[in-house]
Amino acid sequence: MSAFRRFFVGIASVLLLLLANPGAAQDAEAPIQKLLQDHGEAIAKSSRTTIGPAIQALATSGLPAAQIVLEKWQAKEMWRNEDTGLFVYAEEVDRDTIKIFDFADGAEIGDSPDKDFAQLKPNSGIRGLIGAALVQFQLSDADPTNRMTALTAIERDAEPSHLAALRSSIENESDPSIRSRKERLEQLLTIRFGEIDEERIAAIEGFRGDLGVDVRAALNPLVATRIDVVEGGIPEDSPEIARILKAGSDALPVPAAYDLLVGANLVPPRISREDRRNALIQNIVDGSVAGIRVADLNSEATRDMAYAELARTGAVRAAATESELEDRMAGFTFVERYVAASPPVVEAALSTLGAIDTKVGLNQAADLALDGLSLASIYFLAAIGLAITFGVMGVINMAHGEFIMMGAYTGYVVQQIIPDYTVSILVALPLAFMVTFAAGVAMERLVIRWLYHRPLETLLATFGISIALQQIAKNIFGTQARPLTSPAWLDGALVINDVVSISYIRIAIFFLALLFLAFYLFLMNRTRIGLETRAVVQNPRMAASMGINPDRINMLTFGLGSGIAGVAGVTIGLYAKVTSEMGQDYIVQSFMTVVVGGVGNIWGTLLGATMVGFLQKGIEWLNPSNTLAAQTYMILFIILFIQFRPKGIIALKGRAAEV
Repeated sequence: MSAFRRFFVGIASVLLLLLANPGAAQDAEAPIQKLLQDHGEAIAKSSRTTIGPAIQALATSGLPAAQIVLEKWQAKEMWRNEDTGLFVYAEEVDRDTIKIFDFADGAEIGDSPDKDFAQLKPNSGIRGLIGAALVQFQLSDADPTNRMTALTAIERDAEPSHLAALRSSIENESDPSIRSRKERLEQLLTIRFGEIDEERIAAIEGFRGDLGVDVRAALNPLVATRIDVVEGGIPEDSPEIARILKAGSDALPVPAAYDLLVGANLVPPRISREDRRNALIQNIVDGSVAGIRVADLNSEATRDMAYAELARTGAVRAAATESELEDRMAGFTFVERYVAASPPVVEAALSTLGAIDTKVGLNQAADLALDGLSLASIYFLAAIGLAITFGVMGVINMAHGEFIMMGAYTGYVVQQIIPDYTVSILVALPLAFMVTFAAGVAMERLVIRWLYHRPLETLLATFGISIALQQIAKNIFGTQARPLTSPAWLDGALVINDVVSISYIRIAIFFLALLFLAFYLFLMNRTRIGLETRAVVQNPRMAASMGINPDRINMLTFGLGSGIAGVAGVTIGLYAKVTSEMGQDYIVQSFMTVVVGGVGNIWGTLLGATMVGFLQKGIEWLNPSNTLAAQTYMILFIILFIQFRPKGIIALKGRAAEV
């Protein structure tokens, strides 16, 4: 088809459309269409390098139709008439026909063959630019969800143009939470894109002490520095100078400092010893280099002299040898200069960052204390049963960790039967107590009762039982870790701020530890079995003469300690892996907790758990890259502590003190 014929068909198509919809006759005269025509070539070309002005013109035009143009363009629904150059948006009717609409008023123009129009298909980069431009329209959208989406888009990829749009949308914002978020974001954008130093400084000072990560992300670029070279000296109080650097320091090694001078064309480039050696070899003439005999090139000084002479004659390029670097740098000063903002803004940013760092440090200490308290509650739960069996009865039970493991597996089995996690945990806690209580009673009746006052044999026997219980667990459940899922209301964490947080599971374990402490105190001080247990501990023969059965009390006491270990296993399994070896992760800490606190005293166990938990977290904080080393240091400290206080923090009174 000839060019003339195509032009005629195009004009005829437009005339038919105008006849079908007289309102479309104003299409070419509409302000939005004129704006599109002004940038028509750039829009049609759709190159990311040249499309920016067109998108910016639409976004800032103030025309009501600008938003629909950007939305249709982004969705690849904008078309351009091949002959007239007019822009429309369209819907596909069938394979060869489209229904076109006017951008000015959204009126339907009619159906047309799609061969007369070119569909604009912006790539992902251009769609991203369009999306950024649409944000300002979404900020005032009637749907709160769209406004929140726009704020999220700005937070992710802010641009200077967003600041004015954000400011204009704040006044009419009716939702308090969205308004608060807009105001905070406006202050952050003012820090980044504000044109007046005073407003930037006011925004910076408004965040003094704020712990938000977004604040530090906005402030840190303001204090960015660049290392510059200055000939001669400079005033030390220059506001744009962060500090003066000395070549050869850790911040500026000599080679790096010299490279800066080379980059500024202030000195010749440096040459390595290997390159200098090769250059000298290549210029050997009759056994000499630059008039110096090869045999005399036996020192750095003579080799440097020979190379300098070659450079003077033009045989090699002029360069500084390694021995000359420091001498050539004399007379130059290296400074670290603030380059991202004016000195007043930098000063305000440094002051605010200093206040933030101080507050971050205090909150990190609080977060570390919470971690230590959380770990202490876990160790207390794991050790409270051992405090009964080892502290009260004097039995070294190396299988205590396996009772913890049995409790965790009990919780897992219950969850396979009861799918409701809340109900399953409520069932698992008492069931784990009963299972491990029964196991403890059986162990005491069958093994422990024959080994009282024989600690070595007790240790070996319980160690063998520990290995046997681990193998039984592997045979039943396999070696793969099993999940013990916490209820939904224990998911997540209590977030105090961007630095301090603690998981709800650990909070629950902390309160469970307090509950067991209260249970133990009530049992030992307010019940008959507690009275009989204390009597047997202090003087078993006298207790027997008073009608108390020491064997029965020993059995129940050992069962009680084992049962509490089972409950601890359920709670620990909610956040730790449930495997046949999980008990081994807590047996050492449990013994340390009991020994450090004072054997046989519940308050000592509590203090011991607190000490061990805080000590471990403190050492891990000092040495975060090596957890095993941290545990080793902790054990060494405990050994040293016991040397000075062998009976622990609170000394025991009664039978176990003699063990």
